[in-house]
Amino acid sequence: MRLLHSMGDTFAVMRTLEQAAPATAVIVGAGYIGLEMADALATRGLSVIQMEQLPEVLPTVDPALGALVHAELAGHGVEVLTGTTVRQITRAPAGEAGRLRVEATAAGGKAVMRPADMVLVVVGVRPDTDLAKAAGVALGVKGAIAVDRGMRTSLRNVFAAGDCVITHHRLLGESYLPLGTTAHKQGRVAGENALGGNREFAGSLGTQVVKIFDQAAARTGLRDHEAAAAGLDPLTVESEADDHKAYYPGSHRIVMRFTGDRTTGQLLGVQLFGHRHAEVAKRIDIAATAIFHTMTVDAVSDLDLSYTPPLGSPWEAIQMGAQAWLRQARQH
Repeated sequence: MRLLHSMGDTFAVMRTLEQAAPATAVIVGAGYIGLEMADALATRGLSVIQMEQLPEVLPTVDPALGALVHAELAGHGVEVLTGTTVRQITRAPAGEAGRLRVEATAAGGKAVMRPADMVLVVVGVRPDTDLAKAAGVALGVKGAIAVDRGMRTSLRNVFAAGDCVITHHRLLGESYLPLGTTAHKQGRVAGENALGGNREFAGSLGTQVVKIFDQAAARTGLRDHEAAAAGLDPLTVESEADDHKAYYPGSHRIVMRFTGDRTTGQLLGVQLFGHRHAEVAKRIDIAATAIFHTMTVDAVSDLDLSYTPPLGSPWEAIQMGAQAWLRQARQH
């Protein structure tokens, strides 16, 4: 059994694959890393079972998009068990299939057991702040180290950055959002200021993307329930568009969910799902840039974006999603 928290853990998994040649793997958790592991192990020919406690995989996007990810996993032979809570992992008795037994409880209390040669536990992270707490550093949301935008802690000349600290979210204020991109930006700010600089962390929008076999899912900003909890007036609209002109061979549909504020028209969040060749990662970056600069949904349509039939449309897919949101918003 392996917990996946570091590159060292990843190297250990690689050694297991090379030396033990496992045939079956159970992955506990279906967030970003869990999905990447399912993709990687299934591609290597392992029989993969993915268990997720929540009702749908990839819970950082809306269930409608999570269901599309679920279908992509199942379409590549991954057995996906959602609403399933793992209770214990034990060594299998001699003679049974697999070296380990994963025992879980499904919805309604039904017992579930799966044998496995390898078990990966990928259920998120918590801030490791014991040392900082013992030194007297103030803590913030979810027990993470409280820092200002210059990554200064409550102790003089002590800076902190990365997964152990709070995240300044551009729309929510103080939050906890451990991401590699965020950690890199925070680390640069902390390092520069430790040397006498005066840089500030500009804030995060939780922009993320993950590849699942032939598809990709991405999000940035707020989902509907997150915006409502922040006191905003959100409306979320789903639409679809082609990644480039459909008359040019090889086009793919992109499913989009736009969240905007009905009162102000401000763009609050975007979620995308589409083929890995549909430039989902770069399209979510358009949305992230717009939200970063507090643009309205309407203003997204005015962006001067590139176009050529093999790569796009006169109205970029993101702009078509914005227009779909505007049409529905005007009906309310």
